[in-house]
Amino acid sequence: MSQPPQPVTKSHHPHHTHLPFLRHQPTAALPELFFAALSVLFLFSHPSSSSSSSSSSSTTAAAAAKARALKIPFLSCPLNPRRFLGIPTMSRRSPKTRHRFATPQSLSDWLRPRLPSDSFASWGVKPGTKNVHNLWLEISEGETSLADSVPPIRTVSVVSVRVVGADGRVLVESRQELSDGTVRQRCRPLSEKMKPSETPEMAVIRAVREELGSVIRVEVGNFGDVVRIVPGSYEMKVEERNSMSYPGLPACYMLHSFEVEVEGLPEDAEFCTEEEEEYECSGGDAAVANRAVSVKRHYWKWVSADSIES
Repeated sequence: MSQPPQPVTKSHHPHHTHLPFLRHQPTAALPELFFAALSVLFLFSHPSSSSSSSSSSSTTAAAAAKARALKIPFLSCPLNPRRFLGIPTMSRRSPKTRHRFATPQSLSDWLRPRLPSDSFASWGVKPGTKNVHNLWLEISEGETSLADSVPPIRTVSVVSVRVVGADGRVLVESRQELSDGTVRQRCRPLSEKMKPSETPEMAVIRAVREELGSVIRVEVGNFGDVVRIVPGSYEMKVEERNSMSYPGLPACYMLHSFEVEVEGLPEDAEFCTEEEEEYECSGGDAAVANRAVSVKRHYWKWVSADSIES
């Protein structure tokens, strides 16, 4: 069996073969160096063919061992050849900037050129809508973020709490009475925006306390004692739709849904609850909260499970 070819070195001897890619070329392009390296790798690692068809397995194994011994590790091909060769790849879109605003007026000035003028003008005027003070408080408290786009995208994480009674009926909020005297139709299960530091389970307990606590007929110090999350009921999905509270402002809702059982709720077909203070503010933020549209009363009713959209 013939011996593997020996490495060719640069020499001025007339009988030596010169390989152009082994000459010193400091300015060679990266792709040229890559293909040169492949050539060298092939030269040193390719096993020589045997002149005899009856070569033994031991001879073949020896040749393979020599080939492995001559393998050059640093010439191995990377997993991403585009990156190695410097070929441009499609760039990923960088995350859009989320904004915070010093005052409601600065938020209003930023929104005005980015939203349809008639939609923005209806905020806090059209029945059932909120105003720019509400949105500013949501951003300040970390409940909402805005993407720097036209129009901006409002992203908010929400817990949806499907309260199931002993008879299998489901509690839904039929409508809300707002601080400006208007009424907003709801027809959906209890829902609440999440705080930045909350887990979805923590938000469920807070939602029950704030919106149903005034009518729970059990004497407890901790609302977690009367709220039982049904195991395996958690679901998470993303919904994108136009906001009813802020016309013209698209919204991305991160919905965390649970099915729960709550002790002590009225069994009446319909009942009403009083809302606690919607915004926990102090100082200058309290003045903003006074100008925001808040929920004063919630109206609830028990309905059959079949009438609730999944």
